[in-house]
Amino acid sequence: MKIGHLDSKVPAAPAPQRQPAPAVPQAGAEASATVDLSATAALKSSVNAEATFDAAKVAMVAKAIGDGSYKVDAGAIADKLIGNAQELLGRGSR
Repeated sequence: MKIGHLDSKVPAAPAPQRQPAPAVPQAGAEASATVDLSATAALKSSVNAEATFDAAKVAMVAKAIGDGSYKVDAGAIADKLIGNAQELLGRGSR
């Protein structure tokens, strides 16, 4: 599907406003180094501060996808989507 010419002069949408994140000094880092996060990234960072990353599980899933043995459980995905939608709409089971 072709959306438009690559050389068209249509201006891009403005970048989202960013808020500076508090700088955490690292060993060997310059004291003046800062990182700017978007408002969404800052919110996700504060919400998911305790999230964990299971590298072994990611490697296992990547291997299964690569060798074609990964199976998608459509029913489980549908159940989670419906549950999330109900929660967002305030109708979740309590």
